[in-house]
Amino acid sequence: MNDTRFSTAIHMLVLVSEAKDPMSSEQIAASVGTNASHVRKLATLLRRANVIESRRGAAGFRLVPSPEDLTLLDVYQAVCESERVRVFEAHRNPNDECIVDRHIRPVLDGLFAEASEAVTRDLASRTLADCIARLRSHARAAGDAEPAARKPTATHAAKGQANVTR
Repeated sequence: MNDTRFSTAIHMLVLVSEAKDPMSSEQIAASVGTNASHVRKLATLLRRANVIESRRGAAGFRLVPSPEDLTLLDVYQAVCESERVRVFEAHRNPNDECIVDRHIRPVLDGLFAEASEAVTRDLASRTLADCIARLRSHARAAGDAEPAARKPTATHAAKGQANVTR
């Protein structure tokens, strides 16, 4: 099963970072392609990690650190609620009668630990600003306008959608 919390959180944070006006969970959900309650659950985790903030009586979220100071490892740890990156996990139904199964666990655990360490180092070296720069580059190469979130128009607000250039 693929867990999309991490990619959804990055999408959310790019929107929040680039928005001219604070974006609500409904607007973010419309862009991400999920429901607002899922966005709010992730926002709670990001708020606990001091990545975003929201104010009572004011709609929307604001990024706390600058995009240059927010590593992708910070985001991963916040939304996956784990200090350790787990890329793979070995199966859990050992069969002691099988010679492979009796010895495969240490082999896989070592390989998977090395892969997780490499991913951890890579995520620690990349920032939200790097994602934004790549997004802008891809948009330019595709002939799209610079990606930026804008305040929704009355039509989009009535439909619960954000007016976001993708």
